[in-house]
Amino acid sequence: MIDAAKPLPAILYVDDEPTALKYFQRALGAQANVLTAESVEEGKRMLDQHADTIAVLVSDQRMPGAYGNELLFYAWDRYPHIVRILTTAFSEIAHTVEAVNQGQIHRYIQKPWDISALRMEMKQAVELARLRREHAQLLREKLLIRQKQAVANRIGTLYALCAGVAGEAGAQGAAVPIEAYLAAALCAGLTPPEPDWLMMDYSDLISSEAFRSAAFAAAVRTQLDGLLARGGGAADVFDRLAEVFADGFDRAADGGTIVHTSRLTEFLETPTASTVSQQHAFWLAALLWLGTHGQTLQMAGGPDGVHVKLVGADAAPTPAQLAGWIEQF
Repeated sequence: MIDAAKPLPAILYVDDEPTALKYFQRALGAQANVLTAESVEEGKRMLDQHADTIAVLVSDQRMPGAYGNELLFYAWDRYPHIVRILTTAFSEIAHTVEAVNQGQIHRYIQKPWDISALRMEMKQAVELARLRREHAQLLREKLLIRQKQAVANRIGTLYALCAGVAGEAGAQGAAVPIEAYLAAALCAGLTPPEPDWLMMDYSDLISSEAFRSAAFAAAVRTQLDGLLARGGGAADVFDRLAEVFADGFDRAADGGTIVHTSRLTEFLETPTASTVSQQHAFWLAALLWLGTHGQTLQMAGGPDGVHVKLVGADAAPTPAQLAGWIEQF
């Protein structure tokens, strides 16, 4: 029984025979919104226009200009959620087997159709499409959760890194610049890291993250040692940034603008297999160096980049404050 409150699922049927199109519409019109096309090219256009609503694609095999399995491959490549079915009155076994082996089609239906069997096939195909959509939605939700977890874990690692290095660098206890770092990442519009967990075993992922974090910490330590050896006052940080970021930093009277904002988010947003650049290591080292002078940078996002200016450093965040920062990502 059809639920009148729910919209009918959409089925796209492609066939160069007008009689077959009418026959299919008459047979399925009560249980689906039947869209039709008379060629592979028209079928592609219909897919592109209605892919969000189409649940099932049914295509005849032998049509002028192109075979139906070309259309099925097109749908498989671009719209994998759509259930693909091949139908023909001809014995195109080779093309059919190829389409099945490549995963391009869900079913093969021989013409002429048995109406009852056709309706049942379409009902099952629509249900499969619904399950695919639900699975894809659950996967997206899981991905978002894991992305948030990845960012939270990296922020925790950053805090530990900053606290440890800052304690070593400042004789009387340096400020921990984690808030400045996170403020810059927010202003830069951080994008969650790529879903490595889909392609890696969890233990391998954690191991890779640990080695990546250790390498980043070593690079930051090296950059900070260089800044400490060079000396100078806190206001010199803008000249240092201009040297390292080159054309990615615009100097101003009261500070400057970091133009290439990806340099501010690299550790938090790049995949675990990606090595963090020396420029990004310098960015965190510069914030740590400022902490030894009791200074930090205030961030403000703008259309031309992230504006920075020198301000007095605050105390290290409490656990509750750090948790609040994590919630913002």
